[in-house]
Amino acid sequence: MRLSPEQIATVLSIAHKVMGDDVTVSVFGSRLDDDRRGGDLDVLVETAERRPLLQRAELKLRLEAALDIPVDILACARNTEATPFQALAMARAVRLEAPR
Repeated sequence: MRLSPEQIATVLSIAHKVMGDDVTVSVFGSRLDDDRRGGDLDVLVETAERRPLLQRAELKLRLEAALDIPVDILACARNTEATPFQALAMARAVRLEAPR
């Protein structure tokens, strides 16, 4: 995964501040491929309930400002059926955990 421990900690900290303590944060897409360079950060956030668009936009803006890379947010609620794209992202995503 092409994220440093510091970047992972930043993503988790911001996600918890913006989305709440029930958020699960994962990464999918090109940042999982160590052989690639550049690219955006695709973040999957799962919460107990659907979050408002403005809250998801705030998360995107805060992450982009802190990491200085483009960020795409895919949000889903655990109590709803996943769309085909959400299901594909979930199948390929790697959950982020706080560095030790």
